[in-house]
Amino acid sequence: MKNVITILALVVSLLGFGQSESLKGKVKETSKVESVSIAVTVDSAEELESTFKTEDIKEMIEASGENETYSFTITCNGEVMSNGEKSKVTYSVEGNSNQPEKFLRSIEVIRTTAINHYKK
Repeated sequence: MKNVITILALVVSLLGFGQSESLKGKVKETSKVESVSIAVTVDSAEELESTFKTEDIKEMIEASGENETYSFTITCNGEVMSNGEKSKVTYSVEGNSNQPEKFLRSIEVIRTTAINHYKK
């Protein structure tokens, strides 16, 4: 009987001290996104057209906070050159969530330019 009471006391003590602390009055840590970078690598105009639309990027910007920096890059892979390496062209644009229309226009311009690159 003495052993049962001792074990019971130990279990109750462990359960009592093992509980997590109360968070009342303590500061909660939060995280903030300051920069978002999107990179797309494609091999053809059809792949580029099906990979993303400007509306997808617009939704991401609308869900973001203020004064966030964005970077968007499209890399167009080309054919193999005479030296054995693949040719590629990279288009890049940077913007801020405080000017979403300007950033979206820039994305649309580089998307159209990349599509035209494959059509040549």
